[in-house]
Amino acid sequence: MTVGLAIIVTLALGALAGHFLLQDNGYVLVSFFGYVVEMSVPVALFLLLAAYLLVRTIAWLWRVPRELGEATARARVRWAGRQATRGYIAIAQGKLARGERLLTRGARRSGAPLMNYLAAARLAHQQNDPARRDGWLQLAYEQEPAAADAVLLAKAEMQMDDQAFEDALESLNRIRAHNPKHSQALRLLAAVHWHRHDFRALAELLPLLRSAPALPAEKLNRWSTETFVALLADPALDETGIGKVWNDVPKSLRHKPALVLARAQALTRCGAATVAEAELRKALRDHWDPALIEFYGQLQVPDVSRQLKSAEAFLKERPEDPDLLLAVGRLSFRNQLWGKARSYLETSLAVRPTAETCAALGDLLQRIGDNEGATRAFQRGLALQTASAGPQPRGEPAPARSSGPEGTAAVPARRG
Repeated sequence: MTVGLAIIVTLALGALAGHFLLQDNGYVLVSFFGYVVEMSVPVALFLLLAAYLLVRTIAWLWRVPRELGEATARARVRWAGRQATRGYIAIAQGKLARGERLLTRGARRSGAPLMNYLAAARLAHQQNDPARRDGWLQLAYEQEPAAADAVLLAKAEMQMDDQAFEDALESLNRIRAHNPKHSQALRLLAAVHWHRHDFRALAELLPLLRSAPALPAEKLNRWSTETFVALLADPALDETGIGKVWNDVPKSLRHKPALVLARAQALTRCGAATVAEAELRKALRDHWDPALIEFYGQLQVPDVSRQLKSAEAFLKERPEDPDLLLAVGRLSFRNQLWGKARSYLETSLAVRPTAETCAALGDLLQRIGDNEGATRAFQRGLALQTASAGPQPRGEPAPARSSGPEGTAAVPARRG
């Protein structure tokens, strides 16, 4: 604009100089709608210059309010940014209340008011003020209605932190009402059901959680295992119902000892112990587990002789497994093979003394009339139980079963 104005002023001065220097300075005649205007060339140039300046002045006056508003808005955003910066510095210094005030003071003028209000809500939550927290969340929603899911998600997280699972459930269901596959909402909803032990509701979410990677695979598998174990523990299930639950278990988890054991226990409760025995035997061949062989030794089926032979077959590969020796000892007891039962139980005690094995040996000795031996076995078992329940010396871990990735017991080295 400055250069153009300088050119026009130069031309005007040139025309004015020409008016005085030239004897014939030109003539301009303008006719329009019957009106005629006559003037010299310098006067016409002067009028054009005046019209141009008038137009430029009007245009400048027209832009002034907008430019002034933009400048004011930029100044407000800079001020709000400084307030937010001071707020985050206060938070870093542990001054939560001051940080909350600074963040909200310039929230409306900031470029991202939603973030300011969400941060203020979390600060109010950390100060145990749910009413003020919900107030900031409401303001966040009013500032950005399109971000309703983000506000509800933040609210649900804080409600879960307060153990207010019913309120968190309501917030998450509001998200799922219009976005059923929202991955973060699914993740939090699964956590709510897990905390509430609502395993039926959690089971309905598991397929969605697997299709949308909202959870780490390890946690998802753990929750899936716990869910189906809980469903299989329902005493009202019959064999058909157990089959339906088992069909929902992912194939990649069906070998898990906890699930195999839960299914065997469910089958036993509904009178299908023979089916449970076959399933346990197959599972033990594929994945050895102490809990499975322990239940196998306690399982009562009509053909107990065949059950004993199946258990003894495992001894070829695990001759000194204390859990297996205890199981075959119990099965021998039920077959009334007193000498074999005593040998198995005493070998198990030699490998790993436990109160449970002592009790089994005491029952056997009492059954064959060795009351003195039974008393010693029961006393030893009581001593082992008391020792395991008492405090452990510092630096010495409590005796525990060593287990591998699939929960298998470590087999002691064979004695020479």
